[in-house]
Amino acid sequence: MSRIVGQFVAADGGADHLLAAGVTPAAVIGDLDSLSPAARVTFARQLWHIPEQDTTDFEKTLCRVAAPWILALGFTGGRMDHALAVLNVLARYRDRAVVLLDSDDASFVAADGPMSLGLPVGSRISLMPLADVRVTATGLRWPLDDRAMHPTGTISASNEVAQPQVHIHSTGPLLITLPRAHLAAILTDVAPAE
Repeated sequence: MSRIVGQFVAADGGADHLLAAGVTPAAVIGDLDSLSPAARVTFARQLWHIPEQDTTDFEKTLCRVAAPWILALGFTGGRMDHALAVLNVLARYRDRAVVLLDSDDASFVAADGPMSLGLPVGSRISLMPLADVRVTATGLRWPLDDRAMHPTGTISASNEVAQPQVHIHSTGPLLITLPRAHLAAILTDVAPAE
């Protein structure tokens, strides 16, 4: 199977949202167990059935989409186990440039090494480790200096931008969450991994 480039791609039952919006996806990828009969018929030519149960539909889709950035909608609301599974996939595939979007937030996993973001002073920013991570972050109300972080240890939820440029150096999977209004800063300031 080749990789999809560009356009809308649905992970399994996500195709029903596209159907309701009148959008035809380039592909519908997954085990197709939550796809409605209407979407199954309407998008019959776009179905990529991957029956194995060792990966989630999000992972199946992520592995088959090629794009400089992947904007992932519908993966943070609803069931907590699904949201945690998405974070697990992002931690394992942190070389992929994925932004999780919902009505409030834009979240992405920072690539290892340095990065800078131009953000308005006072903006909310959260730095959440998805495994063992070391982080140096400046330009924040509560800066971090080569800090060891872990999901069950130190985190930096609801930090605040204190200077117009935030500089972050991390090793390990670090989830950065900003208000959705700052999506453009993510897409322009953060270089996807090569």
